[in-house]
Amino acid sequence: MEKTTAQKIFEAHRIDTPAEGVSVLSLDRVFCHEITTPIAINDLVEKGKDRVFDASKIKAVIDHVTPAKDSKTAEQGKTLREWARRHGIKDFFDIGANGVCHALFPEKGFVRPGFTIIMGDSHTCTHGAFGAFAAGVGTTDLEVGILKGVCTMRSPETIRIRINGALREGVYAKDLILAIIKMLTVNGATDKVIEFAGPVVDAMSMESRMTLSNMAVEAGATCGICYPDRTTVQYLWPFIKDEFATPEAALKEYSKWLPDADAEYVKDIAVDASAVEPMVTFNYKPDQVKPVREMEGTPVNQIYIGSCTNGRIEDLRIAASILKGKKISPKVRAIVSPATPKIFEQALDEGLIKIFMEAGFCVTNPTCGACLGMSNGVLAKGESCASTTNRNFNGRMGKGGMVHLMSPATAAATAIAGHITNSPLFKS
Repeated sequence: MEKTTAQKIFEAHRIDTPAEGVSVLSLDRVFCHEITTPIAINDLVEKGKDRVFDASKIKAVIDHVTPAKDSKTAEQGKTLREWARRHGIKDFFDIGANGVCHALFPEKGFVRPGFTIIMGDSHTCTHGAFGAFAAGVGTTDLEVGILKGVCTMRSPETIRIRINGALREGVYAKDLILAIIKMLTVNGATDKVIEFAGPVVDAMSMESRMTLSNMAVEAGATCGICYPDRTTVQYLWPFIKDEFATPEAALKEYSKWLPDADAEYVKDIAVDASAVEPMVTFNYKPDQVKPVREMEGTPVNQIYIGSCTNGRIEDLRIAASILKGKKISPKVRAIVSPATPKIFEQALDEGLIKIFMEAGFCVTNPTCGACLGMSNGVLAKGESCASTTNRNFNGRMGKGGMVHLMSPATAAATAIAGHITNSPLFKS
């Protein structure tokens, strides 16, 4: 049978088939952060199984609340920190070196085409942008992964979404994935893999592909995969140049993970990118999406630019291009959080941080805190946030708060206007 990318990865990593449609896979990476991993660590300690399968394949970071905001989050960080030292986990990123996990780990070269990756975080699907199978898991699966380097998965069916045409000026990957989630609904890809294909994806940067893959889970998908190509190789080249004689040799090797021409999909959907305009969510589900023009004038209290979805240098450049020489509305407060120290440094060197500060933004260290309502930008009851994050569940950024998901361009324009509005970069 001709195979999809996920099927090829499963076949290459399968070490057992305990039941029909169920595979035990060897893992190339286990990613960890301080919110979900300490639970697994403490349980393993209690069971007398305080071990790791391979310290070189485990990557850990303190990123969700950093620096710690109270005694509980300090204990979570302490548990992860001591565990990493105890087991010689070299790639542990503590305060000062840390960044948002799904931005930091790719930036460090830890993700490769064909890899299997798990993490106790639903947005682990981000790493599928490299042609990997990456999935968020629960505590038990994370424990087994840490201890044995394996994970049990149902063999996934795949939906292919072929994105044709071209994105209009001022329309971005975030707008595209919001439009796709609206089309699929929040349950439309449950327990499935999404393959993002077509000329629009081919033309995207790795940063934009990560935005697409990051939000695949908001349609229920286990992973969102983009095909490895020259863009992938170029991004990874500093980390793989000793493994391959040339970039062409790397591309040839990674091409084995491309789906076969006659691979079978449960759905094969064509999307016309030229019909997509800037999008924004309303209410409390990621599939509740409208064009920004239909939400024009909706007041907000806070603007947030950052997260594993849109906190990369590409995102900050777009937002800063709109904010340059402007001031945010006195009706709002605005926060920007570059996703990693490297991105922060780039933004500083390029003068972007100065633009944000002169516009009236609060610039924070890399952190996930605001995205899940834990720190650095929590909403009060009845407040709303124009946010470049990935989830708008009720209370996500604070009890009683409303989150409107949008692109960095829309968020920047909204900060200036004081209400939801299209950016000047969009030509309707």
